[in-house]
Amino acid sequence: MSEAFMMVILIQTKPGQSKEQIAAYTRLAPLVRAEAGCLQYDMHGVDGDENKFVLVEKWASKAALAAHDAMPYMVEADALSPGFRTGPATVLFLGPVIA
Repeated sequence: MSEAFMMVILIQTKPGQSKEQIAAYTRLAPLVRAEAGCLQYDMHGVDGDENKFVLVEKWASKAALAAHDAMPYMVEADALSPGFRTGPATVLFLGPVIA
């Protein structure tokens, strides 16, 4: 059985297109949070830069994340994001908490 894990996704939007990122997140958040295995799905803006966002996700298992990535609404969102993002998001998988 896989253990729960966290990810941080760094997102950069094209200048003046942050509203598109916020709208996409607003549409997706309730769907993603309802998925089996989703323990956290929260997006934060970066102070001082309206075009940068950080998405914090926590999943119960790698299998839950794989199922999430295959959801039709995620496939569609991934296809639409190049229209308002500067490039692919940076995904960081977090390790255990360091004491």
